[in-house]
Amino acid sequence: MKCPFCQHEDTQVLDTRVSEEGDSIRRRRRCGKCDKRFTTYERIELVMPYVVKKNGSRTEYAAAKLRGSLELALRKRPVAAPAVDAAIASIEEKLLTSGQREVETGYIGELVMQELQRLDNVAYIRFASVYKNFEDLAEFQNAIAEVGKPARK
Repeated sequence: MKCPFCQHEDTQVLDTRVSEEGDSIRRRRRCGKCDKRFTTYERIELVMPYVVKKNGSRTEYAAAKLRGSLELALRKRPVAAPAVDAAIASIEEKLLTSGQREVETGYIGELVMQELQRLDNVAYIRFASVYKNFEDLAEFQNAIAEVGKPARK
């Protein structure tokens, strides 16, 4: 770590403490050259992958868009807010742990559909009808039949 006063690269850590929230580490340091003391903080930097849209353009991941899509599908459905938060956290964790720098919107859509199917079948059908661009009654019937099948073990 460079000294902010003299730019010397040799600094010594005098004290290390975890923050009260537990999300950062505070280090008290001393410069080996000018003997001045300073504090540094270490925090985890989570970088979400970029989203590749159907037209090929790339955009930053937007948590608000994901929440909006889920809330729209779940509108007037008996699903508690903590369950929605848990679904969003699950989707974001899968995006982070995928290790990919870019993900296609289709991948995110599939993750959303998995979570909605777990939360509420009506919301799942609502989302699927828009996501898969249903054009006739037969597509709705197929989706409803799929939801009605017993889960495989």
